[in-house]
Amino acid sequence: MTESPVLSVRDLVVEIPTRHGILRPVDGVSYDIHAGEILGVVGESGAGKSMTGNAVIGLLDPPARIASGAVLLSGQPIHALNGETLRRLRGKRMGMIFQDPLTSLNPLLTIGDQLAETILEHLDVAPSEARRRAIAALEEVGIPAAAQRIGSYPHEFSGGMRQRVVIALALCAEPDLIIADEPTTALDVSVQAQIIALLKRLCRDRGVAVMLVTHDMGVIAEAADRVAVMYAGRLAELGPVREVITQARHPYTAGLMASTPLASQGRMRLRQIPGAMPGLDALPAGCAFSPRCEYAQDRCRQDPGPTLSACGGRAACWFPLVTDTKQEVRA
Repeated sequence: MTESPVLSVRDLVVEIPTRHGILRPVDGVSYDIHAGEILGVVGESGAGKSMTGNAVIGLLDPPARIASGAVLLSGQPIHALNGETLRRLRGKRMGMIFQDPLTSLNPLLTIGDQLAETILEHLDVAPSEARRRAIAALEEVGIPAAAQRIGSYPHEFSGGMRQRVVIALALCAEPDLIIADEPTTALDVSVQAQIIALLKRLCRDRGVAVMLVTHDMGVIAEAADRVAVMYAGRLAELGPVREVITQARHPYTAGLMASTPLASQGRMRLRQIPGAMPGLDALPAGCAFSPRCEYAQDRCRQDPGPTLSACGGRAACWFPLVTDTKQEVRA
C-alpha cells in the first residue's frame, strides 16, 4: 500500500511500575494499519494485545503509562495527548468495540439516546438529525425495525444484537479507526460469523481501519487482511494473514497454528505448545519463548529476540522457520 496509514505505532513501550520493579506489558511494538484494512492482533492471554489497543486509544489505567515510542493517527502524534483533547479525538476519529456490550452500554438509557448523545457530542447536527442518523446507524449494522427499536433498552436485545448496537455506537461519529477488543468472544458461532461479516463490510464500504484483537485464529483467518502475533508483550510475527497461517516463520506462530483445528491439516490429535507464557515479572533471559521452543539454540537463551525490522519485517526470531509446501525446516 502506498497511501499513508491511518494508524502508525512505532516502538511502543508501555510500563507499569510495581514494588518489585517495572513491568513492560508492551515492549517495542510497531505496525501500520491502512484505510479499509483489518489488522488482527492475536496471542495468548497476557500477551499484550488489549494493552496495546488501550494504549493506542488512550485508555490505559494508571499506573500503566506509555514510556516511549509513538502513536500516529493519520500522521498526527496522539500518544502524548490527554484530557479533553484526547476525549474528543477518541470519540470523533477513534472508536472502540468492547468484548462485553453490557459493560459499554448504559442500562438506564435507551440505545437511541446513547447513539444520539454520541452524535451530538462529536458532529454539528440538530437533535432531529442526530435521531435520523442513529436510526440509519442501527439499520446499517442490521438491527431490524430500527425506527421502532431505537426506544428499547440494552437488556431488551440479544447478545448478538447488543454487539451490533455497540458497533453502531463506535461508528456513528464516523471515525477513521476502530479498535475491536475480542468483539465475538461472548457470542455463539453463528452470531460470530454474522459480526465478522458485518465488520468486513463496514471496513470495505466506509474505508475504516480496524485493529481486531482476539485469541481466536479462526476469527483472524476469516476477518483480517494481516495478522500481528504477540508473545510476552512483543511482536513475534507480522504479515499477510494467509502467509502467516500457511507458512509461519516464528516457532510460536507455528505452535499456535498446529494447536488449532484451522491448520491441523486433518491430524487426529492437535499439538500443544509445552509450558506456559512467563509472567512479566519472570521473563527468562534471551528470547521469552525460548523455554517453550523446540528449536531454541544457545543464542536464543542469551539474547532477546531481534526486532521485526531487523528480520525483514516478518518474524522476530534468530532462526526463523522456512516453510515449503510439504514440511518445515530450519533456516
